[in-house]
Amino acid sequence: MKESSDKIQSEFEQKLRQSESAKNNPKPVVDERKTIANEPARAPETADRNASANQQSRVIPVVEEQIRVNKKTVETGSVHVSKDVHEEEVTVDVPTLHEEVNVERVAIDRYVDSPPPPVRHEGDVTIISVLKEEIVVTKRLKLVEEVHVTKRKHETQENQHITLRKEEVKVNRVDLNNENPNKV
Repeated sequence: MKESSDKIQSEFEQKLRQSESAKNNPKPVVDERKTIANEPARAPETADRNASANQQSRVIPVVEEQIRVNKKTVETGSVHVSKDVHEEEVTVDVPTLHEEVNVERVAIDRYVDSPPPPVRHEGDVTIISVLKEEIVVTKRLKLVEEVHVTKRKHETQENQHITLRKEEVKVNRVDLNNENPNKV
């Protein structure tokens, strides 16, 4: 704030000095009206009077003080805000809506030539047809061939070399009294 007041005062002093120097050095008629901050000049009648009084002219400066007000934000204090959270349990009645679906299976168990519509409605009931493909296999007997089997006997002579073995038993008696063994 002090800076702006010093600035206003220095402008005023500058204008005052100009007017005093104008008193000491008279000049022909000059419009001394100046503008501050691009404001229009005041009192246009004064200029007309000065222009008509050309014979004896004397310049009298007219000085006007103007004020400019500037604002500046200054911190003057601070505020500390805090909050506390309190919990409270409350019982609330809330209406809720839910739907239940009742599924009923109705056995039809019949063969159809063309499929029925996949979904149909009868009132509030939605009917969904469930189809199943079945494989139909047909078996028939077909005679492809017969196999005829005949038995025959053939006799042939063949020479074979075979080794035969034969065992032979020998018995010897020994008499303890007699030292000659006998052959039996």
